[in-house]
Amino acid sequence: KLFELEVPEVSEKIVEIKGVVREPGDRTKIAVASREKAVEPVGACVGIKGSRVQAVVRELRGEKIDIIAWTSDPRVFIAEALNPASIEKVGIDEEKKSALVVVADSQLSLAIGKNGQNVRLAAKLTGWKIDIISATEYEKEKVERDKEIKAALAEEAEAQREQEEAAQAQREAEAS
Repeated sequence: KLFELEVPEVSEKIVEIKGVVREPGDRTKIAVASREKAVEPVGACVGIKGSRVQAVVRELRGEKIDIIAWTSDPRVFIAEALNPASIEKVGIDEEKKSALVVVADSQLSLAIGKNGQNVRLAAKLTGWKIDIISATEYEKEKVERDKEIKAALAEEAEAQREQEEAAQAQREAEAS
């Protein structure tokens, strides 16, 4: 409602608010989209030098507001929803509607947020379960997964070789 009062593009339905999640008195995340290519939705809501968003912040007594661009691409939307953190990778499982987000080690606490607030609000806004890990942890897990895959492939190759040897022995036994 406050954005409708402060942002003419919202009240004129040029910019659409796609989702809002709040922890009142602390932080709000808003996803916005534009119905006109010439209008950048985040810029319209922020205003010149932040004038529009600052008016809303004042009305909400200093509550922090993250305005993000809505997109139908879940990977991009999840990364945007985790602002202000910088995201390296987003892997998704569409069936489970869950995401694994990889961030630089230095961005981990920012991505998670104070008491998990940033990731919690991002999950509510996107409708996805979001797990965040550091790039270092991701690389460790990747090395472990690679080892497991190599071991499984070696095991499978050994079993196949044993089957072939047994089949060959059977053919030789039948031939004699």
